[in-house]
Amino acid sequence: MRDLKQIVKAYDVRGVVPDQWDEHLARAFGAAFTEVTEATAIVVGHDMRPSSPGLARAFAEGAAARGADVVQIGLCSTDQLYFASGKLDLPGAMFTASHNPAQYNGIKLCRAGAAPVGQDTGLDRVRELVEGWTAADGTVTVPAHPGEHGTLSSQDLLQAYADHLLGLVDLGSLRRLKVAVDAGNGMGGHTVPTVFADLPVDLVPMYFELDGTFPNHEANPLDPKNLVDLQARVKETGADIGLAFDGDADRCFVVDERGEPVSPSAITALVAVRELARARAAGEEQPTVIHNLITSWTVPEVVREHGGVPVRTRVGHSFIKQEMARTGAVFGGEHSAHYYFRDFWRADTGMLAALHVLAALGGQDRPLSELVAAYDRYAASGEINSTVEDQAARTAAVRAAYADVPGTTVDELDGLTVAGPDWWFNLRPSNTEPLLRLNVEARSAATMEKLRDEVLALVRG
Repeated sequence: MRDLKQIVKAYDVRGVVPDQWDEHLARAFGAAFTEVTEATAIVVGHDMRPSSPGLARAFAEGAAARGADVVQIGLCSTDQLYFASGKLDLPGAMFTASHNPAQYNGIKLCRAGAAPVGQDTGLDRVRELVEGWTAADGTVTVPAHPGEHGTLSSQDLLQAYADHLLGLVDLGSLRRLKVAVDAGNGMGGHTVPTVFADLPVDLVPMYFELDGTFPNHEANPLDPKNLVDLQARVKETGADIGLAFDGDADRCFVVDERGEPVSPSAITALVAVRELARARAAGEEQPTVIHNLITSWTVPEVVREHGGVPVRTRVGHSFIKQEMARTGAVFGGEHSAHYYFRDFWRADTGMLAALHVLAALGGQDRPLSELVAAYDRYAASGEINSTVEDQAARTAAVRAAYADVPGTTVDELDGLTVAGPDWWFNLRPSNTEPLLRLNVEARSAATMEKLRDEVLALVRG
């Protein structure tokens, strides 16, 4: 019998197809999701992975068998599925494994209005139902539903998605820009041509062919090696900016005109300034901006400087969305390049963040490197992963080494965060692997490097 706890993660379903899950289980997930949400209708979309269409269809059939009418939007980015969930006010299911290798696939689930579904908000119950329908030999039998069978229909929402995003950003003063875009053979190749179609942009497309085997590089721009092609193309073509999307195109990374990566924290600060200005112009006195605890010190500083209230939260989309709902925040950003917008149902959309960056760049004459310099104030290590057998013991050793240092503060909101007058670091365990993740920031590169090396020596024994 398959162990569903191996594929039902904190925020989504993800595993190797067909070894860990297949269309039989997808059908059961569709039925269970319909039962848990008590949905009379749902919306389903999928990415370009070879297994995605079949899994999405099976999920839709399972949902319909439990009485839900299913709107199938076909190929889409994850933020396009969130748009559909918000626009149609329906629970949704997106079939994607984001940046994982080709043999993986998964489901990102949401309630109506793109509200998150995680282990504490329904995903555990979905798993329990599917487990109950699975025999010891792995056979899945979903019990018959006494009501009417739901319908399956198709709807193309790509243009409506593009129109909605373009309506949220003032692009009227945009000067002509040359924009290199690396879609990584992922869903950016599907969405970018439509969203950018009427903008004053000379597009330099890279790897726009939809190919879930990822023949050119992994669709994970968080790994610097996957930005190398884009960096080279920006310099070769004299582009004003480079954009890199991950596999399901919900994250966007930015490269400046020199081919240098721009920190997602700097992008968070830049977009926060624009969203704060818009909210204040609409009459909000002190709009809130959410940032996770590994974003740069720059982010809360910039938010305060522009009349906003920064609120710090844990890493992860469910925590960001919960805090946005609680505080009414206008915007939220994570250092992993997830960007959340109140006007997009508090969901994350890399495309909308990209449009804000284009608007900021194209609305003035300076190059991007100069524009973002004000939002990149400190020296940062980036995320450094260490394979560790006993995560708790190594974290405790680090805590003991710094807890009594004069002038430091310690908190455990998400892992271990230690801050001094001129530096901070966060050490967090991975949810899925035997890893500890370290982020360090300081006012000088020398201080950052010294602290980074000291902490890594403790982590790695």
